[in-house]
Amino acid sequence: MLRPPLCEATEFVLVKPHYPENVGAAARAAKTMGITRLCLVSPSRLATPDSEMAFKMAVRAWDVLEQTRICETLGEALRAHDVSFATTARRGQKGLHTPREAARIAREIAAEARRVAVVFGNEKTGLSATEVDLCERRIRIPMAADQPSINLAQACQLVAYEWFVTGMETFGASS
Repeated sequence: MLRPPLCEATEFVLVKPHYPENVGAAARAAKTMGITRLCLVSPSRLATPDSEMAFKMAVRAWDVLEQTRICETLGEALRAHDVSFATTARRGQKGLHTPREAARIAREIAAEARRVAVVFGNEKTGLSATEVDLCERRIRIPMAADQPSINLAQACQLVAYEWFVTGMETFGASS
């Protein structure tokens, strides 16, 4: 598997995921783009990596599920990282980056052999303001429609894609 250093340095952190399908689909989305580390913070009793539905949705990303870290708090999960990016659907916040901009910043961080976390919120409520404040940087996915947010696994896929493509630029390749 081709894994740019940016992807190797990154872990996706899902905070309080509710649906096992999203855990599996997030694992699949991450792995397709070379991110193989996943952490769940206080998942619902159903949204565990060993759930049958998570396994079904992971489609050949079972190794990512098997290696998933589980933490009680976001603070505990972030201790393993040097820099963290919170994803948010909230408008009007300062310092928001698109996934592409964030990936470029993260690439520089990874080049210094530092570890990066990308934090995604719960499917129903997203990240709380307190959880967002625990992270140094913010990502907001631009949307054309006036939608409050997108699906958790879809957000993981969009960010993972930008991480992969930006990471590949290091090698002077685009695919």
